[in-house]
Amino acid sequence: MPRILIAECKQEVSTFNPYLSGYEDFGIRQGDDLLAYHRTVRNEIGGALAVFEAAPEIEIVPGYSAFFISSGGTLAREAWERIAQEFLQSVRAAPPVDGVYFCMHGAMASEAELDPEGWLLAETRKILGEKIPIVVSLDLHGIVTDRMLEHSNAVVAYHTYPHVDFFETGERAAKLLLKIVAGDVKPVTAKVAIPALVRGDELITATGRFGESIRMAQIAETNPSGLSAGVFIGNPFTDVPALQTYSFVVTDNDAELAVREALLIATNFWENHDFMQVPLVSLDEMARAILAQSKGTVVLVDAADATSSGASGDSNAVLRKLLDAGYRGRTLLPIVDAPAVRAAFAAGIGAKLETTLGGTRDPARFQPLRVNATVRLLSDGRFRSESFGEEWRSGLTAVLESENFTIVVGSNPVNLYDRSFYFAHGQNPRNFDAVVVKSPHCQHHMYADWCSKMIHVDAPGSASANLQSLGHTRCPRPIFPLDDHVPFVPEAKIFRRD
Repeated sequence: MPRILIAECKQEVSTFNPYLSGYEDFGIRQGDDLLAYHRTVRNEIGGALAVFEAAPEIEIVPGYSAFFISSGGTLAREAWERIAQEFLQSVRAAPPVDGVYFCMHGAMASEAELDPEGWLLAETRKILGEKIPIVVSLDLHGIVTDRMLEHSNAVVAYHTYPHVDFFETGERAAKLLLKIVAGDVKPVTAKVAIPALVRGDELITATGRFGESIRMAQIAETNPSGLSAGVFIGNPFTDVPALQTYSFVVTDNDAELAVREALLIATNFWENHDFMQVPLVSLDEMARAILAQSKGTVVLVDAADATSSGASGDSNAVLRKLLDAGYRGRTLLPIVDAPAVRAAFAAGIGAKLETTLGGTRDPARFQPLRVNATVRLLSDGRFRSESFGEEWRSGLTAVLESENFTIVVGSNPVNLYDRSFYFAHGQNPRNFDAVVVKSPHCQHHMYADWCSKMIHVDAPGSASANLQSLGHTRCPRPIFPLDDHVPFVPEAKIFRRD
């Protein structure tokens, strides 16, 4: 009876966010708790479990899960060391296994280690030995390092953005692992580095030019000798030495095919990369546009403060500009400000209070904004995501009403790539004239299908699509769009485990 170990270590950070992430920013689960939780959500481990549990001959060994309940800044040294120790202890404590499935993100970084995923894989190899197959699933915003490929047998990546294939990615990873365990395939991987950091609507895989590269990868993966393929566009805000775009193809012992397909995908991507930028509107232009809007809901996309990309969540830049402009439309927005929440809890529902909002986590970018508000709702901040049922924890949370502004204030940042933070706190975006969305892209039905206009705002923030404003110091140079006239000479690197 083959034994399969399952473990998870997953977070996406912005190294430009000065507020360090901590251990408390993770949901930690071990053993049967890991299985029980992931059976309730349609994420990667949920998909893998569906495959493993459908095969009665498979024995599942649940290990350790550290899953970010919020993205954030670089992971603090002590937090990383504790998570790494607990992760590896679960590997040591496992009975002998025949294969390993690891669920990771790929854009994690700590003060002590800029390639945490690669480090964990290398240390796992020391524990389990060189012969045990390891398959890793990753976000396409991951940064796939050589060390990650050297110490795993194969990687599998999302094929969609906005991401809707978490579950399916886990299924693909599990099926591939079982083929390797059975001795039916011998993976070989080709990786091509592409000197580009990209953003924008062209990355929407259903409609944008990036989708061409993904569909080429899907064809390569379903080739009779194909096992896995995709494109890692990285998280441009995780400034680490390996940050850039990568195409990759995994085949069954056919290095020539893997190289050829990976090069074709990379070439297609490069042909389109110039289009993969965001036309941003200044805060002043945003204010003029919204004052001229007469009907419908305007969505103000403040992706510079996208907590799902690792930003701090405490930006008040859009709120400040709307106040300065005298905007009177009913407006809904999120912000992270633990002191303001504490003040709201002390005052109680229905009370009026004077407080400041913003600038508590990234004070160099945002200065606190003084407001008078009424406390409309208080909660413990525990809720499930609208998209796939993950559990989020924004900590103590308050809904404040300041004249025409309704502000959902959390103590901790949570992912905002859907509407669940608003819904969980009694707010329906359709009921407002303007809604601030702190995510570069949500699934189309959430906002784009029904709003009257979407304005992508060039606001300050540690996840700004204005990449030149951030100050990258670690990623390879030259690189698009940070540098002009970037050359691209496609070369493939091969990885295999004998």
